[in-house]
Order: sequence, then C-alpha cells, then structure tokens
Amino acid sequence: MQGFARETRLSETTFVQSATEAGADYRNRIFMTTQELPFAGHPSLGTAVAVAVARGETEANYVQQTGAGLQPLEVRVEGRVGTASIVQDAPQFGPEVDLDETLAAAGLDRSHALARDFPPQVVSTGLPPLLVPVQRPALERVRPDREAISALLERHGATTFYLVAWESGSGRAYTRSFFVDIDGITEDPATGSAAGPLLSYLQSRAGVGSVDVHQGVEMGRPSVLRCHWDHERDRPIVGGDVVVLAQGSVFLP
Repeated sequence: MQGFARETRLSETTFVQSATEAGADYRNRIFMTTQELPFAGHPSLGTAVAVAVARGETEANYVQQTGAGLQPLEVRVEGRVGTASIVQDAPQFGPEVDLDETLAAAGLDRSHALARDFPPQVVSTGLPPLLVPVQRPALERVRPDREAISALLERHGATTFYLVAWESGSGRAYTRSFFVDIDGITEDPATGSAAGPLLSYLQSRAGVGSVDVHQGVEMGRPSVLRCHWDHERDRPIVGGDVVVLAQGSVFLP
C-alpha cells in the first residue's frame, strides 16, 4: 500500500478493506507518499462516495474505521457526482506556537498576522495540523521554507502547515495547506482533516458555528469544504462535493 501510494504521488491514497471493529461498515486505510495516516478528511469523503458507487447506493449512512477510531458519514450520489459529510472527533487543543518562527517558515512576518487573539496553534479532530492565522493578502505572498516547516511540524507533532485567512462575520475562510513528502514541500488543494480543527479553533475563540473553507485557489485547483458545529455531539462536521474521475483495475505481480 505504501509503494502504491508513492506511485500515485497524490496527497493521500486510500484502501478500502473489511471492517475489523464492531459498528463499522468498512475499514479505510490512508497513505501519504511517506507514511500511513490515522485519519484524513477529504480522502474519507471521496472514499465514502466511491463505496456508495461500488455498492450502487444513491443515499447511505456509513461508519468508517480508521486509525483514529470510528467516524459516521452521510453520502448522496447522483451519477458521477456525490456529496458527503463526516463527523470528526471532538477537538484536542495542543500548544500555541511562536508567532515569529511560524510566520518566518512561510516567508512572512508579523505584519501578515491576523490578530493577537488568534495565535498559531496545533488543534486535532483526528489528525493535528498547525493552524497559522494570517491576513488574506498574505496568502499570495507565501514562500514556504521546507526545512523550517519540517522542523516545526516534527517538533509539535503536526502533519500539516495550515495558513488561514478568516474575517469575522464573513462565513468564509481562505486557506493554504503544506505538508512534507518525498518531493519536499507539497501544497494540498483540500484538507478536510484541517478544516475540522479550524472550525474548532474559531468556535472556541470566537463562537463561530459554521464556515466554508476555500482552498487550492492559488494553485489553480479551487475547493470548498463546508463545516458546521454539531452542538449535540460537541464536535465539527465537515462536508464537500466529490466527482468520480476514473475507474479501472490494477494488476500487481
């Protein structure tokens, strides 16, 4: 599976297997080019739609099993187009991270920071990104430093360096997401495992109940993830659209 993921050179490659835990409909194993992940967001949405297509189901409720536990999903499919949403884990708030060091890793400085009340912080709802709030114009000025970002992620146990531009009352956030792989620093067009932590961060600090996360704009691959807070379960729900691009068979020796 790791070798196949390296061949695809995608942000993540998923492998659907029979569930090994009670209550799960299937097991979803998720690989970057460098490692297996316990959880990831948009690969979970895409995999749920792929499962529905394979089973010929147009509406379904699934529970997937990942290294982070069990996550409920809702799926709707019409032809090659689907939409899915996933209930992520309750947030775990990690350390706040030095502002100057974090901004410098992206080629930015304090003039690009969002506000004093929104410091960089590690937050997890299954997989921990390092959230770095900035002003929106800063997203076009980002120059990621591979060594600096790699050192920050390793030191704080984070997987993704996640730059966030958010304006109060707008209902939107604009983000850029970077991770370290075999080719160095790679930008991700959509990061569902960071969108949940982002809403958790904004809900905790500003009482935000929902946000649409726009990502991939600067790299010409725009995406939107729709996030809202589930007050009953006290955790984020992240959803988005999925399109089936290709189907085929792979024969391994």
